[in-house]
Amino acid sequence: MRQIFSTRVLALSGLAVLTATGLFAQASVKGKADFKGTAPKVRPLSMEADPFCAGKHAGPVPSETIVMKSDGSLKNVFVYVTKGLEGKTFPAPSTPVVLDQTGCLYSPHVFGILPDQQLKVVNNDATTHNVHAVAEVNQEFNVGQRPGGPAIYKTFPKPEVTIPILCNQHPWMRAVAHVIANPYYAVTDENGAFEIKGLPAGTYTLTAIHEKFGTATQTITVAAGKPVPPVNFTFNSGTAMNISPLKMLPALSMDMIMDMARR
Repeated sequence: MRQIFSTRVLALSGLAVLTATGLFAQASVKGKADFKGTAPKVRPLSMEADPFCAGKHAGPVPSETIVMKSDGSLKNVFVYVTKGLEGKTFPAPSTPVVLDQTGCLYSPHVFGILPDQQLKVVNNDATTHNVHAVAEVNQEFNVGQRPGGPAIYKTFPKPEVTIPILCNQHPWMRAVAHVIANPYYAVTDENGAFEIKGLPAGTYTLTAIHEKFGTATQTITVAAGKPVPPVNFTFNSGTAMNISPLKMLPALSMDMIMDMARR
């Protein structure tokens, strides 16, 4: 009897050790993104074209393309694992990513989503919106959504980063979707901070993307039972990208552009 009890205790102890080892082998990677140099001037959004939109805001509405504090802390930077997970696959989560339209703005402004995970777009405004995903690898879509209308469900089957999501009715509206093949990603908050949870032991490349200031990379090593040093990304005006005017005006199809050129 004692031998059976001892065997069970040892088995449970071994299970506890294995469980603890698995937990400690997963790490939380924290860090920050900031901007160095002279901050570019950002004009507030002009919503006068739609009285409903203008009436939803008491004062000037700041653009979300560049959001930073006086110390350079940079919001809306997308950070994700780009190397180190080769050969591993991750199923699409059953929970959709929700993209809201409220106050004639998209929320969240930047988000991550896995291939074949549902994107649920809702309209909480008393005005019509036009949801236009200007994808290049995936299928582009352009769907109108009336006030109180049903949610729009879409998926992106293939990985593709920096997909602009615009509104043809309101040209100031913009969100950015990043379709990546693993769940290890985060978006920096108003303090420029991010956290990627549950990363297994290994060596990885992290890539940070800002829609205006480009990309930056860092290599990290996750070791079982050891904390990962903070990972910091720095952007500057030299890394800045120009947003294509064709992407800013998605209502202009190539046929329309060619037609205008012939006039």
